[in-house]
Amino acid sequence: MSQANIKGRRVAVLATDGFEHSELTEPKRLLEEAGADVTVIAPGDSAQIKGWKGGDWAGSVPVDLALGKATVDDFDALVLPGGVINPDKLRLKPEAIDFIRAFGDSGKPVAAICHGPWTLIDAGLVMGRKVTSWPSLRHDLENAGAQWHDREVVADGQLITSRKPDDIPAFARALIEKLAA
Repeated sequence: MSQANIKGRRVAVLATDGFEHSELTEPKRLLEEAGADVTVIAPGDSAQIKGWKGGDWAGSVPVDLALGKATVDDFDALVLPGGVINPDKLRLKPEAIDFIRAFGDSGKPVAAICHGPWTLIDAGLVMGRKVTSWPSLRHDLENAGAQWHDREVVADGQLITSRKPDDIPAFARALIEKLAA
């Protein structure tokens, strides 16, 4: 992993029940090891959200902050884990899409992995941008005006995207380097 130190940087992770377990827990761990303060944000008032792994429910993660109390100004970057259920639920929450759009408008890094880029479509952040994702999202992203690439990580300006859990090291490294710059 990168030797970059991002001590004092605050990273928001927006997720809900059904996030791909490793796509939240591993980037969170790697960011924290690099010095970041990572806050898990979820819609509603749940104290925890349940992950998904291998076709079944996996462990839960504590929610640090309700989405209704979160502001973009309090964070330096946003991470959007995948899992099919998680982004599909978030897309139906206007406050989640507004939060993602506000990050896009701020110019701060937005990092989405696997199915996470679905929410970028709804937030209007992919038109003309280079991205990657889980392969089944390719046509959704291209129909929204993105240029899709099959690579472990694609960075285009403030957007950082990756395809799958195997890409997590490159995904986290790209975000850490962006925050350290």
